[in-house]
Amino acid sequence: MSYFVGLDVSQKTTVICVVDASGARIWRGQCGTVPDEIAQTVRRHAGEDARIGIETGAMTPWLVHELRGQGLDIVCLDARHARAALRMQINKTDQNDAEGLVHIMRTGWYRAVHVKSFDAHRARALLGARMQLVGMTTRMSNHIRGVLKTFGLLPGAMRGLRFDRRVEQVLADRPDVAMIVRPMFVAWRQLREQIAVFDEAVRARVKADPVCRLLMGVPGIGVLSVLAFVSTIEAPERFARSRSVGAHLGLTPRQYQSGEIDRSGRISRCGDTLARTLLYEAANVILSRVRRSCGLRDWAQALARRSGPGKARVALARKFAVILHSIWRSGEPFRWSEPAPAT
Repeated sequence: MSYFVGLDVSQKTTVICVVDASGARIWRGQCGTVPDEIAQTVRRHAGEDARIGIETGAMTPWLVHELRGQGLDIVCLDARHARAALRMQINKTDQNDAEGLVHIMRTGWYRAVHVKSFDAHRARALLGARMQLVGMTTRMSNHIRGVLKTFGLLPGAMRGLRFDRRVEQVLADRPDVAMIVRPMFVAWRQLREQIAVFDEAVRARVKADPVCRLLMGVPGIGVLSVLAFVSTIEAPERFARSRSVGAHLGLTPRQYQSGEIDRSGRISRCGDTLARTLLYEAANVILSRVRRSCGLRDWAQALARRSGPGKARVALARKFAVILHSIWRSGEPFRWSEPAPAT
C-alpha cells in the first residue's frame, strides 16, 4: 500500500505525518531539518514509494532538490492553496499543519509548484542583491537632498555632473553641513561601486547564455529584464500556451463572477514581483525611448490614447511576456515590422 507524507518545515525541526490511502494516520513525529534525517525517517515509516508533500517556503528548494536526489517522490504545494485548506482547522500547530498537508496530498487537491534549479536561484539572488543596493543608494540620495534643503542648499540639475559632484560644489562654502553629508557620500560611493560589480556579473551571465542573447533582440528588453524573465520561467515547456505566461507573472486582471455579477479588477500581482516590475519598465522604454518604427510601440500608443498610459504599459508588459515565451519556444529571433511605404 502506498503511503502519503506531509512535511511541516521550520529552521530547526521538521514535523512529519504519514497516512495511508484511506486517510488513517500511520505515524507522526519530528526530526531535524536535514535532508538525510528526513529521508531516513520517511523511509523508516512510509517506505520508498511514499508520496511526499511540502509547502513552498524559503528552505523548500534546498530540501526538494536534496530529497529528489535521494530518490524520493516529493511534490511542492502552492502555499495559497495549502493555507486555504489549513484554515479549516481550529487549532494551529505544526503537527496539525503536517497532517493537513498530507491530506491535501492524499485527496489531490493541490497545485504542484515548479521548483527552480539552484542555477536559476543564483540568478535571482544576483538580481535581488543588486536591487537591494539600488534601493539603498536611492534612499541615501533622497536623505542627502533632504538634509541640504533644510539649510537652503539646492544642487539642482547641473548637466554633465554626477550627483555627488554637484553636492560637493554646493558644500564648498558650508563646512558645517559638509561634516554631516560627506561621510554619507563615502557609503554612497561604495554602494555605487558594488552595484557596478553586480552589473558586470549580470552582463557576463547574459552574454554566456544563448537564450538571453536571443530574447534581447526584442526592443526594450535589456540584460536585467531578460535575466529576470529567463530565471523566472526557466523551462518554457511548463506552459502549453504563451498567453498563460502573462497570468503566471500577475499581469492579467482579477475576475469576480457570481450569478449576474461579473466584473474585472486590477491585475492580480501574483507571481514574481521582480520580473513583473522589469517588464513594466521595458514597456516604459518602448513608449518613451524607442524611436524606430515598431508594431509593439504603435499598438501601445494607440491603447494609451484610448485607455491611458498606465493601462497601456501594463498591457505592453503582458504582451512582452507572451512574445518572449513564444520566441524562446520557437528559437526564431524578433522580427521588426516593416515601415509603411511612402505615398
